[in-house]
Amino acid sequence: MKPIILSASILSADFANLGEEIKTVENGGIDWIHVDVMDGHFAPNLTMGPFIVETCKRITRLPIDVHLMIDNADKFVETFAKAGASCLSVHLEGNPNIHRTLQVVRGLKVKTGLVLNPGTPVQSAAAVLHLVDFVLILCVNPGFSGQSFQPETFHRVMQMRRLLDEINPQAAIQVDGGVSGDNIKQLNEAGASIFVAATSIFKFPKGPIEGIRHMREALK
Repeated sequence: MKPIILSASILSADFANLGEEIKTVENGGIDWIHVDVMDGHFAPNLTMGPFIVETCKRITRLPIDVHLMIDNADKFVETFAKAGASCLSVHLEGNPNIHRTLQVVRGLKVKTGLVLNPGTPVQSAAAVLHLVDFVLILCVNPGFSGQSFQPETFHRVMQMRRLLDEINPQAAIQVDGGVSGDNIKQLNEAGASIFVAATSIFKFPKGPIEGIRHMREALK
C-alpha cells in the first residue's frame, strides 16, 4: 500500500487570510498544500499564478503541489518550479508534446504528475506513464471548486492502478474533485493514495482541522 497523503487545495481558502488558513491546515496535520492554476482557456476559470506559489512557499514548509490546468504547460513549468513547486502535474489534454513536457518537468527535480480529465480514456496515458511519479485522476471537470463527485471515478482509478502496476508500479494515484469523507475510503480501496480536497477541508462546517480529522477517520 502507498502512503496516504492529504493535500489541501487553497481554491476554497479565504484569500483575505491565506496565511492563517495555511497555518491552520498545517497544524491540523495536512501533508501537502495544493495550488490549482487555470488560464481561462484550458479551464473555464482564471486562478492563481507563480506569485501564489511563492507566497505559499514563504508561509509553510509543506510541499507545494501545483496542478497546471493550462495550455502548453511546457512554457511555464520552469517558472512554477522556481517559484517553489515541489510537485508539478500537467494534463495529457492540451499539451500536444506531453512526452517532452513530462521530461522537462522531471528535469526540474520536482515530483512529476500527469493529469487526466474525466472524459479521457485511462489507456491513452500508457505511453508516458514511465515518466511520472503520480497520476492525477480528476473526479470532476476542471474549472471550479464544489462540484459533485463523479462515481465513475472509482472504476477509472482501478483501471489506472492496474495499468501502473504493469508499467510503473512505484507511481501513485492522486484524486481531486468532490473528494470527501463519504468517498475517500472507497477511492483508497480502488488504488488512490493522494487525496486533494478543497471544500471538504476549508469549508467543513466545524472548521478545517475537523475536516482533516473527518477524512482521516473515514480512511480507517
